[in-house]
Formats: sequence, C-alpha cells, structure tokens
Amino acid sequence: MNIIEAVRPAAVPPPVGPLPRARRRRKWTFAQRWGTFLGFALVWQLVANLAKSPFFSSPTQILGAMQKLWLSGPASHLFLTQSVADDVLPSIGKVIGGWLIATIIGVAVGVAVGLSKAASDYTGTVFGFIRAMPPVMLLPVFLVLFHIGLQMQLATIIWGSIWPVLLNSVDGARSVEPTNLDTARVFRVSWLRRVWAVVFPAALPKIFSGMRISLAIALNLMVIAEMVGGTSGLGFQVLSNQSVFDYPDMWAGIVLIGALGYVFNLMLSAVEDRVLGWHRGSMRLVEV
Repeated sequence: MNIIEAVRPAAVPPPVGPLPRARRRRKWTFAQRWGTFLGFALVWQLVANLAKSPFFSSPTQILGAMQKLWLSGPASHLFLTQSVADDVLPSIGKVIGGWLIATIIGVAVGVAVGLSKAASDYTGTVFGFIRAMPPVMLLPVFLVLFHIGLQMQLATIIWGSIWPVLLNSVDGARSVEPTNLDTARVFRVSWLRRVWAVVFPAALPKIFSGMRISLAIALNLMVIAEMVGGTSGLGFQVLSNQSVFDYPDMWAGIVLIGALGYVFNLMLSAVEDRVLGWHRGSMRLVEV
C-alpha cells in the first residue's frame, strides 16, 4: 500500500440488505412522490376550473401551450419548434455554462484558501460581506460593464452562483483530518498530489452541497438576467408573454423552468451518489 492509499479516505462499501425489501421500498417511494405530484396537479386543475380566472391557467391549458410552443414542429425535427433552438437550448446552455465556470473557480479558490489558516482569517470577513450582497442588485453594474447580451447574463450567473461553492470548499478543505496531512508530509508527498489525493476527496461532500445550492441559484439568475438584459431565452419569453396578456404561454415557460430545475437537481444527485458512494457507505456504518 502506498502513501496515497494510506491517507485517502477509505472506500467502504454500503451494507447490503435484503434486495427484495430494498426494491419494494424504492417502488413505494417512487409511488409516493409521483402520487403526491399528480394529486397536486389535480388540485391545481380543480381550483383553476372553479376560479375561472384568465390569470391562473389550468394544467391542461399549460400542457396545450407547451405543446404549441415547443412540440408542434415538423417530424423531421423530432416535432421540436424553432423556439426550442432560439429560447430553450440557449437558456439551458447559460445555466450549465455559468454554473460550471462558477464551480471550477469556486472549488479552486475555496480549497486554496481553506488550506491556509492565514488566508482564511484574512478573507473570511471579505467573503462574508460580498456574499451578503444580492446578485440582483449588481445587475445595473453588469449592464454598464457588459451591456445587454450573453456576457452580462453569464456574469450575473457566475457571480451569484460562485459563493456557495467557494465557501463550502473552504469549509471542506479546513475539515480534513490533520493526521492525514501530517502523514503525507512525513512521506514527502508533493503539495499538488497531497491536495488532489487527500484534501479534495475529504472536501467533496461539502463541495457537492455547495454545488447543489449553486445550481438552483444559477437557474434563478438566468431567468432574471434574461428578463432584464436579454432579447431571447425562457426568462425573456415569460416576461414578453405576460406583457401581451398571453397567460397560458407565460405559465408554460414558468412550468418548464421548474421542470428544468428538477431535472438538473436529479442529474446532480445521480453524479453525487456515484462519486460519494464511499462516503455514504461509511456514514451508514458509523450510524450502526
């Protein structure tokens, strides 16, 4: 066993329980979640039918608007309309691109700061002050600096979503067991390899927590940035449909944004489960 394997957190397999019982539990959880969602949609439909308000569209009206907006194209294009290419895909790209840039910068800076007690002490107050500033309040600044368009929108997304990742990375790097770092130093492991093999795996649980929060913030800021400084995208379309009193189309955009947030969170959870399998298995053993 080499030194890296000795100091790296052990990959403990999760305890194996009765497979049929686990499968039944998963099926029951799936039925609970989607049963609750269908019940919510049914209540929404009933309330909308009773209210008969033009401002409060029903789920059936929203589904019809979604089909018209995005799924009424030619068969050669998989029934996707031009609006998918003009509005939906660019908005998805802005969220993912801005969030990935914020994640990379936040992890790099956060781990570097967390490894140095002096850096943590000097930057703690500054980071706390900057983090408390609402990103929406800086939109006029970004408009002046980058003007209306993609650069302004990405700047808004990156600025707002970087802080949860950065601060969680600082906490994760500072929570590494000193014994592991001391052991790596004794065996003269290089600083870069020590960070990659010892600090980074130990900090990953907190980093993923920050990434989850950051992803939701990135989606919200994408919508706001497109409403304020965009000429296309889901946020711009929602605001445009509201201004012309096309409420079913407006609600269709809102529902699609919510669905995208759910899918993004689901995909990140799958990656987290895959990457942190060793951590959750060890936590279950500790709880036992």
